[in-house]
Amino acid sequence: MKQKCLILVLLLISCVLFLQPGCREQAKETVITQEKPEVIAEPDKPSPKITFENEVFDFGEVGPNKKQTGKIKFTNTGDALLKITKVARCCGVVTRLGKMGYGPGESGELKVEWNSGSRPLTLRRKLTIHSNDPETPQTIINLKAKVVLQVDWNPKSLRLFLDKENAGCPKITINSTDKQPFSILQFKSTANCITADYDSSVEATKFILEAKVNIDAMPKNSKGRITINLTHPEGKTASILFSVMPRYTVKPSMIILWDAKPEQPVVKRIDVLNNYRKDFEIESVSSKRNIVDMKVLEQRKITNGYQLDLELIPPAIENKTGFVDELSVNIKGGEKLMVRCNGRYPKTKPRLILP
Repeated sequence: MKQKCLILVLLLISCVLFLQPGCREQAKETVITQEKPEVIAEPDKPSPKITFENEVFDFGEVGPNKKQTGKIKFTNTGDALLKITKVARCCGVVTRLGKMGYGPGESGELKVEWNSGSRPLTLRRKLTIHSNDPETPQTIINLKAKVVLQVDWNPKSLRLFLDKENAGCPKITINSTDKQPFSILQFKSTANCITADYDSSVEATKFILEAKVNIDAMPKNSKGRITINLTHPEGKTASILFSVMPRYTVKPSMIILWDAKPEQPVVKRIDVLNNYRKDFEIESVSSKRNIVDMKVLEQRKITNGYQLDLELIPPAIENKTGFVDELSVNIKGGEKLMVRCNGRYPKTKPRLILP
């Protein structure tokens, strides 16, 4: 019986000791919470209250490249002095407030300014108004606007082809949707590879341009932009992206040798394809930087091209963690297709030297 009582006493002591740390932690949390009490309006104490006419301000459709202005109205519907402490804004929106304090029943307005820019888009911005309103210390105002150009053009982008006359480039049509006459000031393109004739002294509500493509002047990546500058106040620029389908494609365009072993060969496979379904011949494959030793083990004819098995021999480490090279697939006729070749050597653990 005494032994059972002793066991019960020990269990009670253990429970007390186990609960004490939890009580201490709970006490600490209570103290932390008390240090940052929530702002709660006292029922019998006068307090301010900020009330906005509308928390969403929609500018509607606006023109490009113009300063847009608006007024966000609010009223202190409380019974104590309202203080605006801060207006947080973003993305080029400028705000102006006549004063920071407003008595009970007094109204005010927040002036908003922003520039619409040159591109058509739907603008969405947020303003955060901080005040001493105990119920709503932060109010978020949403701004909306749709930037609409009064000039339209087609096409919006161009896909050009090397096997078509004038690269298959269509005519470019530009017209004013508000029927206001305008002129073409400038027509320019990347590398000046696409041109068009125009008379800057002529005004009209619609222009049809016959673009001329110089394939030999195309940039190396066969991509670019046409920019047409206009005199229309609601649409000063027409922008058209273009790209050219290349003659050849190499898949993959990059070879990565993971855990490469120095001077130990690795076999990789690539496909060389003609995008225009034309026959061609591969003269050779070589290393551009002469870092990787390589040779063609086998070349097989496939649909629209060839499949190559390449033997690649990584260079010696020489205190390096990897290497970078380029393989050149040389097409008969002079065109060279580049394939990036990167290698990474495995990480080696330092050897433990025993005495």
